[in-house]
Amino acid sequence: MKKIRLGTSDIKVSEISLGCMRMGQLSTEDAAKVIGSAMEVGIDLFDHADIYGGGKSEEVFAEAVGMNPSIREKMILQTKCGIRKGFFDFSKEHILNSVEGSLNRLKTDYIDILLLHRPDTLMEPEEVAEAFSELKESGKVRYFGVSNQNPMQIELLKKYLKDDLIINQLQLSLMHTPIIDAGLNVNMMNDPAVVRASGVLEYSRLNDMTIQAWSPFQYGMIQGPFVGNDEFPEVNAKLRELAEKKGVTDSAIAIAWILRHPAKIQPVVGSMNPARLTEIVKASNVELSREEWYELYRAAGNELP
Repeated sequence: MKKIRLGTSDIKVSEISLGCMRMGQLSTEDAAKVIGSAMEVGIDLFDHADIYGGGKSEEVFAEAVGMNPSIREKMILQTKCGIRKGFFDFSKEHILNSVEGSLNRLKTDYIDILLLHRPDTLMEPEEVAEAFSELKESGKVRYFGVSNQNPMQIELLKKYLKDDLIINQLQLSLMHTPIIDAGLNVNMMNDPAVVRASGVLEYSRLNDMTIQAWSPFQYGMIQGPFVGNDEFPEVNAKLRELAEKKGVTDSAIAIAWILRHPAKIQPVVGSMNPARLTEIVKASNVELSREEWYELYRAAGNELP
């Protein structure tokens, strides 16, 4: 598994990570198989959130690995906070309480990376900065980031923070490409030219923020998987063609398409199937040409200007 550096940090991790949103639905034994398979193929970053399974996903994860210092040092743990039932909450009190809850459930003394989960329009950046400072100084969190935020939201936060934000977690897949589309349709009158993502792709590259791609196999707003979906014959035909050519699965090609981008985007794969996960991570060794990348992009229904 190839490694990437996360933002401006000193953390080097697998270029593909495991999202643990569905882990709370597994037995301890099945979760142990998933985590074991992930680590065997080189995955060392595990993505959590306080809301995943109402906290159950973090609990099952810790139980499954038998969390202890020797195991803990072999993995990078990331979690998120800020989403509550019916509203968002970036208050200092909630951030601190959320981290304490995650630490207890994960049975660890520290979180490697804490992300703010989606934007909170009522955010007071001074409060966020105070919370982050306390967490950093106490050793409970090493690094910080955000999810689903645009450049100006990030700049507002950065005005008050002492440390860099090293990650922005954004939805991206071959069938969900708004962060790419507008950059290819500059000064056009067509729909893809609408700047929905505020140049966040270019902003992330300019500011050395790692983009983590969530739902890399989904289309729309998590409407379902597109790989093997009869509703999308053209893109699946191209995926199969390249999969046969490269000797991997269609899903691996879908991940290789994300990895091919020079922004060094890290896909967050959520599969809880050990065998499928083992096949997916073969994407790390797949080389897509520029022509093949654009062929997939066009097959997904995109027209180049």
